[in-house]
Amino acid sequence: MQPRNMSMSGVVDLAAVKAAQEAKAKAEQARAEAARQGGTGAVSPADLVIDVDEAGFERDVLQRSAEVPVVIDFWAEWCQPCKQLSPVLERLAVEYNGRFLLAKIDVDANQMLMQQFGIQGIPAVFAVVAGQALPLFQGVAGEQQIRQTLDQLVEVAEQRFGLTGLTVDPDAEPGGAPQAASPEGPYDAALNAAAQALDAGDLGGAVQAYKNVLADDPAHPEAKLGLAQAELLQRVQGMDPQKVRQEAAEKPKDPQAQIAAADLDLVGGHVEDAFGRLIETVQRTAGDDREAVRLRLLELFEVVGQEDPRVVGARRALARALF
Repeated sequence: MQPRNMSMSGVVDLAAVKAAQEAKAKAEQARAEAARQGGTGAVSPADLVIDVDEAGFERDVLQRSAEVPVVIDFWAEWCQPCKQLSPVLERLAVEYNGRFLLAKIDVDANQMLMQQFGIQGIPAVFAVVAGQALPLFQGVAGEQQIRQTLDQLVEVAEQRFGLTGLTVDPDAEPGGAPQAASPEGPYDAALNAAAQALDAGDLGGAVQAYKNVLADDPAHPEAKLGLAQAELLQRVQGMDPQKVRQEAAEKPKDPQAQIAAADLDLVGGHVEDAFGRLIETVQRTAGDDREAVRLRLLELFEVVGQEDPRVVGARRALARALF
């Protein structure tokens, strides 16, 4: 497989003023918090390469992308080209000395992330800067090409977002990331059980574990997000995508057809398509049908995250459609 998308041309999307300002503010907050706690925020070289799963994606990738560019290596144990590429990326992560963080995601264990990024084949490499995803390349690339792409990435991250990377201390203990370790919470066991159920493909078990947390704490953010994601995966399991999309095209006023297609849109990473489809359906329907569509849209907002700019915009569009 030949590498493709070895270009930073798409990074223009990352230069939105709002995203840049937010990233800079979050980076400053992280540095200030580390200083307040009396630490340097330095990490060990071993912390520059991390394994990430669906449960930790928001914390380990999205949140940290406000401090440092995160390069994602999508791989699988059976993938021979991955075994050529991954060691190169790991070596470069250490060599670049904190200018980017390498997150490794096993696609077999994290199918939802693979679908959300729209990955058609592996190895596939993405970057996330200030919460925004950018495809870098797919397939095995030469080291010189990889270096050129990484150089462009860290330059954009620094110039447009003020992300200068992580401070690396060879003497630091592994696991000494800049974030303070949080004490074990009362729901950690249930949340871990939910994550393990997701990894095992036991969606029903994951749903129940998240519901157990929410029964005691209805506003728990991680449980709300996890439940929304697990229920979405449950709904699309067993769907025939071609049939669902054909029915949605033939029945634009059928709320259930549009709801099913919107679920597929979201799982496939087409967030704005999913939102737009349901908002248009709200405009076409009334009564119980409209309410069913509205409620599903609110569920999808939970999956994406309430602070996501696409959710904020869709909420405004929904309000206009309703009133």
